[in-house]
Amino acid sequence: MGKYSVKKLIPALLGACMLFGTAAGAAPGGPMPAGAAGRFQQIYGAEWQWRQEQKLDAGLPRVDAATQEARRAYWERVLAQLDALDAASLAGEDGVNFAVYRAQVAALLAAQRFREYERPLNADTAFWNDLAYAARKPLRSAADYRAYIAQLHDVPRYFREQMENMRAGLRRGFTPPRVTLAGRERALAEVADAADARSTLYYQPFRQLPASLPVPEQAALRAAAVQAIRDAVMPAFGELHAFMRDVYIPGAGTALAAERLPDGKAYYQSKITEFTTTDLSAAQIHAIGVREMAHIRAEMQATIAQTGFQGDFAAFLQFLRSDPQFYARTPQELLMRSAWVAKKFDAKAAQYFGYLPRQRFAIIPVPDEQAPHYTSGRGGPGVYLVNTYDLPSRPLYSMPALTLHESAPGHAFQMPVALEQKGRPAFRRAYISAYGEGWALYCERLGAEMGIYENAYETFGMLSYQAWRAARLVVDTGIHAQDWTRAQAQAYLHENTALSAHEIETEVDRYISWPGQALSYYLGEMAILDGRRKAEAALGAHFDIRAFHDMVLEMGSVPLPVLERRIDSFIADGGKSPYLAAP
Repeated sequence: MGKYSVKKLIPALLGACMLFGTAAGAAPGGPMPAGAAGRFQQIYGAEWQWRQEQKLDAGLPRVDAATQEARRAYWERVLAQLDALDAASLAGEDGVNFAVYRAQVAALLAAQRFREYERPLNADTAFWNDLAYAARKPLRSAADYRAYIAQLHDVPRYFREQMENMRAGLRRGFTPPRVTLAGRERALAEVADAADARSTLYYQPFRQLPASLPVPEQAALRAAAVQAIRDAVMPAFGELHAFMRDVYIPGAGTALAAERLPDGKAYYQSKITEFTTTDLSAAQIHAIGVREMAHIRAEMQATIAQTGFQGDFAAFLQFLRSDPQFYARTPQELLMRSAWVAKKFDAKAAQYFGYLPRQRFAIIPVPDEQAPHYTSGRGGPGVYLVNTYDLPSRPLYSMPALTLHESAPGHAFQMPVALEQKGRPAFRRAYISAYGEGWALYCERLGAEMGIYENAYETFGMLSYQAWRAARLVVDTGIHAQDWTRAQAQAYLHENTALSAHEIETEVDRYISWPGQALSYYLGEMAILDGRRKAEAALGAHFDIRAFHDMVLEMGSVPLPVLERRIDSFIADGGKSPYLAAP
């Protein structure tokens, strides 16, 4: 996800690290500590260096089976080294680093053990989307452009290795369910059948080259790009399109449940652990979801009463889904409404945060080739993507909650704050879904406190989004551990949220093909809300909401148990923020 998608596109970390790179350096400067701390730094320093070497100087990463098996063996050794350490002796920042790093390596290793590389796509995204993000990455020098052209030439090899892995997945019944793949191959045909290389996304970096490059060099780079796209990229997309259409989609499995996959129960539990950073079972999570849905439904009923609507819950949802007053007429209107909400937050930011990130963000539409199967929005460092496809499925009353989640103070705010922290190992820059998605969902709730929602309809939109995330606990576990049908999952969202039919279909297909990821959001929000209530009760008049938010964000992505321990130390320390002057 560029970084703005890594939270949802690639579980854990390796794909983003290998395709796009991350900050150099494994450890803060200074002498190596003694004992367990020193040994820990040696372990993660060596592993991080190895992880960077998995990237190629030019071209795309190797993903063939032999390379994947070597990675599994390497992480097996690293995990054994970590488990041999006296972790209890690691205090302070070392203790946090160890908890984050061990969970990270464990998730990477689990993915290799279950051979997740044999299904490198789901209903939401696929490995070829990574190339689209690379095409939008800023290039500044002639060397950058030449490296990008080398990547274009490497696409055929990269695609063939991916297809070999996918064939292996087909042979053992390890694929996304066929129903979630319908139509996903069309984007491949658009590239393969493009009228001209210059009309493809992959030529985009060459439309406006830096003025500092001599004109002859610009012409040579453009010619080289056209040749690479025409002779390498377009044929590779054509080969992949034929494979998807004729082999992969017809051969994909029909069972929906992750527990129906090879070693399915253990596989699904590994995804629960990865995406929630807890040891909760599917049954426990399902029960939490049912309980929370009941609480949110009561809030929704009270909000409906505030609108004066006469009718039952189902009638109110139908009213919201069908009345033209709730929908934008043009994509620009949707984008401008998003910008308005973002600026409303700016006016309130200093009242709720002591530390504000330096990085700003742009608001742009989801690219056309992704929009039909993409979620309603995505955010991250520098960008808030708004899906303007199918405007009747994008209600305006949901835009405030969506914007707070994806832009500021959600993902486009939280991620830069984490990246701006100094003196941490590079692996701390990775995204942990339970923390990041929990924070963003918490921001939707925070919007009510900040006065962002202007009427009961917008408040209901926020509550519908809360119900949507609580429903994910029920639906994800229902599909993957209780044999729910696709229609059953869609009906549950239709009956309990104000989501449009299009959104419900794309969301359920995402949950079916991406086990466990949907569990991150609500469990993460619960951890933050529970921690805040605990701090408010303990600190009383000394509780400062700015200090609490600074403390949560300053940590960056961490497992939920680590966050809970940090909140306890925040309380013990009197609720102080390093960014705020003492009263």
